[in-house]
Amino acid sequence: MIITQIESAIIDRLTRGLGELVRKVRSYSGELDGEPAEVVRQLPGLWVTFGGIQGTELLSTARNKWRDSGRFVVIAGTRSVRGDEASRHGGAAKKEIGSYALIYAVRRLLARQDLGLPIDFLMPGKVRPLFNTRFEKMAMSVFACEFDTRFDSESLENGLFPLAPGDLPAGHPDRIFGEYDGATSEDDPVWLSTDLTYFLNGKTPFAAEDIIKNDPES
Repeated sequence: MIITQIESAIIDRLTRGLGELVRKVRSYSGELDGEPAEVVRQLPGLWVTFGGIQGTELLSTARNKWRDSGRFVVIAGTRSVRGDEASRHGGAAKKEIGSYALIYAVRRLLARQDLGLPIDFLMPGKVRPLFNTRFEKMAMSVFACEFDTRFDSESLENGLFPLAPGDLPAGHPDRIFGEYDGATSEDDPVWLSTDLTYFLNGKTPFAAEDIIKNDPES
């Protein structure tokens, strides 16, 4: 599924690009909603999540191909014992990375990247503060960095269900329906030949006939 592929590719690029700048880059699973002490232990860190489909436009006159605009969010968090300002600006020590520097690094690594996937370049968007707070003597600064991209999708023909898993290639996202006992439709018959008949002055019988064989493997 393209959304999963994009999120995983963002995590991989940030992990390789940032090196030891953060403790870890991972998919967001509500870590910032936990106990403050646990949150602090994970900083500096990054979390990546899908921010939703922002819009969809018709791509083909056949009305079954669409272009979706998707948003991905990178959550960047830092900490400092020196106070709120240091959590944003950074400190003298190498490991005292500030949230502003981390935001720069994230946008630098992701802007105008397609991650080797069939998508439009990632376009940097809004950067929003999520919270600047303190836990005991530790200050925390957390921002959300948005990136937008576009990717294509197809809808089913009217009234049809997805094909059965056996009619789909390995890894096709539609396999999920049949694997969980969802309704499926049969595949279209293989087009083996085309029969062309020619009539003179529109009168029967036809004057000539051509049968064109189609190679289903080509």
